[in-house]
Amino acid sequence: MNFPNQNILIRVTQGDEAAFSQLYVHFRMPAVKFCTSLLKDVDEAENVTQEVFAKIWDRRSQIKPEHSFQSYLFVSLRNQIFDQFKKIEKDQRLRSQYLENISLLTDDDGEDQDAHIQAMHSAIDDLPLRRKQIFKLNFEEGKSYKEIADYLNISTNTVKNQLIKARQILREKIGYGAARFSGG
Repeated sequence: MNFPNQNILIRVTQGDEAAFSQLYVHFRMPAVKFCTSLLKDVDEAENVTQEVFAKIWDRRSQIKPEHSFQSYLFVSLRNQIFDQFKKIEKDQRLRSQYLENISLLTDDDGEDQDAHIQAMHSAIDDLPLRRKQIFKLNFEEGKSYKEIADYLNISTNTVKNQLIKARQILREKIGYGAARFSGG
């Protein structure tokens, strides 16, 4: 008999945690191995696997017991990894734009240069302490969300949320330069 059978999947869709635990125990290692083959990082593969299983649990009512759970799981894992790659690419692009803006500001002449540099530094300095620290670690030192999270002993979601808020504040305070900085 193939695992999981329809009965287990039906129980999962009904919120049976024990049935979901059986799925998790059965598929965790193959999922981590699959993610590791794409990410080349076991810790990040573990994180993606956890995120996908959490999403599956949250969306358990959408599971189709008559379809292959294994296919559903591995497509979900692949999509999560691709989304993560897109986010990393976007973060690198934003970091490059930020550094380019800093460079452009230092290349300007006269009062404009001083005003732009002052506005940028003032806006960054006005960020709440933790948000400023996360911003500088990411944009100035080039650290990844995970590296920052490990360094500060916080979750990667906290890092992500703090950076989103920092970008919003900088866009509001800096104006034109921030529009280029924000990628928009």
